[in-house]
Amino acid sequence: MTNPVLEGLAKARHSAVHLEMRDAYQPGDPEFIAWQNGKRLDPADRSSWWRPFLDVVVETTGRGVAMRRARIVSEPVTDYIKYEFDVTFPNVAAGELVRWLPRRRAADIPLPGTDLWMFDGSSVLFTYFSGVGEVVDREWRSEPAVVELVSTAFEAVWERATPHEEYKPA
Repeated sequence: MTNPVLEGLAKARHSAVHLEMRDAYQPGDPEFIAWQNGKRLDPADRSSWWRPFLDVVVETTGRGVAMRRARIVSEPVTDYIKYEFDVTFPNVAAGELVRWLPRRRAADIPLPGTDLWMFDGSSVLFTYFSGVGEVVDREWRSEPAVVELVSTAFEAVWERATPHEEYKPA
């Protein structure tokens, strides 16, 4: 397996958490461009939105792994965040729990400097981005202080965040 996120999910036994803190990612993503041009997913037509990653979510949650994603967003939200919000229902349908936290409500939470995944509360995969949101590197970390920072930050964000079904992008 060459994707470290997929590797982490394949090995996870209890939990996988994902913290996203950028207001835009990969501006050249064909799906984002299609969305900007009016493409919308049809909730009634699963074949129009089911993608390979969702099979991984179903398999992972089916093994009893709790998958939680928290997104810290600026408000008013960017077009990219509107897009993410619009295409999140398939993640939820696949078994992932998703919450949204306006950046203003996260101002007093000590946060890691970049987006991340944490698996089983013991290993962290940091993702480093260019200024425009392209992935430039990833790094695994497992030092207890790093894991504690990430765990504490994620749980604080999760506690304050609004479930996907209740969040309304401003």
